[in-house]
Amino acid sequence: MTQNNITIGKSAVEATPLGLGTNAVGGYNLFPNLKDEDGLNLVTAGLEHGIRLLDTAFVYGLGHSEELVGQAMKAFDRHSFSLATKGAQDFSSGEQVINNDPAFLTQQVDASLQRLNTDYLDIYYIHFPDKQTPKAEAVGALQRLKEQGKIRAIGLSNFSVEQVKEANADGYVDVVEDEFSLLHRDHETDLMPYLHDNHISFVPYFPLASGLLTGKYDQTVSFPADDIRSQITDFQEPRYSQALAAIDRVRPIAAAHQATVTQAILAWYMADPLVSVVIPGAKRADQVVANAQALDLTLTPVEYATIDQAFAGFKTKASGKSLADPD
Repeated sequence: MTQNNITIGKSAVEATPLGLGTNAVGGYNLFPNLKDEDGLNLVTAGLEHGIRLLDTAFVYGLGHSEELVGQAMKAFDRHSFSLATKGAQDFSSGEQVINNDPAFLTQQVDASLQRLNTDYLDIYYIHFPDKQTPKAEAVGALQRLKEQGKIRAIGLSNFSVEQVKEANADGYVDVVEDEFSLLHRDHETDLMPYLHDNHISFVPYFPLASGLLTGKYDQTVSFPADDIRSQITDFQEPRYSQALAAIDRVRPIAAAHQATVTQAILAWYMADPLVSVVIPGAKRADQVVANAQALDLTLTPVEYATIDQAFAGFKTKASGKSLADPD
């Protein structure tokens, strides 16, 4: 692998610039027809092919993704990779409520440790902000867990730039995760520069825009109602046709490197100075292996600029999120 490891925020956590998102590992509440065996195999493939950051969450299968990731990683040296998970979803009332209460977050970290069968988490993210808990108090709970050795880096997910600033009042935040892709560029003007200036890492999720940026789709595609993509505006006009046109401009760059469109797009993120680790998801081990090959692909400055320009139209569209945040 030609890429150097990156350091997460102000912590001692290291990772490759390409990680693995595992919402399709045990995330039966997100995707139809998932098989546990496939999930185990794709996590194994990632670790075998040089990926050094696994990203999961309680809400992926309500703990099942964490359990599967924990099973798959048993065969590997725990200190050879970094592990991130997320929590904030409280089901104690029978319905999902977002809860950042310090006592609740502390319980959630302990529960995640148990499901993952590990005694520390490299990164723990507050998955969503709630409406009532002061942000710095929530982060303070994670700081105490960091001092106890249960977590090594403190993360926030789906926080606005204003919420991140509030949460980082004591300088404890190491990493922020949010939606960002060549189709969703809102954060380039506010959130990402703030993070860069404050030595906070940025990890984009949905970097391949739910598969759209892989180049495998055309005008004939449609999705069943139980597929998460059926709810996403990127797959609706006019955004869909605009995305396909931009992707066509990436194809010759990919071909010049004997690479796929996916690999060229992932290489673009890894070359972006405001991006720390990119975490594409996958449903099959062969997809993970192919994604990992992007670690060996380095774009020229001209190629980077060409891809950036191909998707420049999406900078001016306030796209919002692919999926609505839970209330």
